[in-house]
Amino acid sequence: MKYSYEELAGMIDHSLLHPTMTDAELEAGCKLAADYQVASVCIKPYAVKRAAELLQGTNVKVGAVIGFPHGNSCTESKRYETELACRDGADEIDMVINIGKSLSGDWNYVEQDVKAVCDEAHTHNAKVKVIFENDYLSEGGAGLSSDEFKQKLCEICERAGADWVKTSSGYGFVKGSDGTYSYQGATEHDLTLMRASCSRKVQVKAAGGVRDLDGLIKVRDLGATRCGATATAAMLDEYRRREAEGSSDQSDDASALGKGG
Repeated sequence: MKYSYEELAGMIDHSLLHPTMTDAELEAGCKLAADYQVASVCIKPYAVKRAAELLQGTNVKVGAVIGFPHGNSCTESKRYETELACRDGADEIDMVINIGKSLSGDWNYVEQDVKAVCDEAHTHNAKVKVIFENDYLSEGGAGLSSDEFKQKLCEICERAGADWVKTSSGYGFVKGSDGTYSYQGATEHDLTLMRASCSRKVQVKAAGGVRDLDGLIKVRDLGATRCGATATAAMLDEYRRREAEGSSDQSDDASALGKGG
């Protein structure tokens, strides 16, 4: 296998963000994260204190989402939400940019919004991942093409102190012409673009649409160091199965990631 179990498990932020998640499901998810030795759990702010208790003594970090999922909270709300999460034991913060302000080209607002969260988190020795929600940026905005827009956001986030830039929330559903909602999440194109648009000081996280081991391996190949996932057990069980059988990294019908920009 190209990557060890520890390398791939150490990329996964086990996502526990569904709106209907119960306390029992949260506790089961934290136990799963500890059993599979993943990087972190990614949870809602009210659950941070409980998750920190459950994961005490493990190497699994507690990550909290801020301004989630659409980034519409005012900057001071995001900063204070970050402060509370860190006080409760969050090691990492996944914040959502103000998407409307970004599409309006109000770059100073966007940068100060990100900086406020980064500055607060860093005072607590927590790290920050900044979510772009690329499904909403497919047409670009503010006079920029889609790729130029994402490059601009990478530059802004690096200046503001972000530790990661992140493709998606997993909840950025776009309404289609038939009235149904869907999303792509992380794509090969976007991961490549975002990795090339930041210095090595800033890492890249994939989220949304990575549902199997082949997708996780592809994310690693493209230079991302973290990946949000709900299919954690399936991915890592598949790793163990292939390892036991001496299989190659990728199956013949590998799903890979979306190609779109």
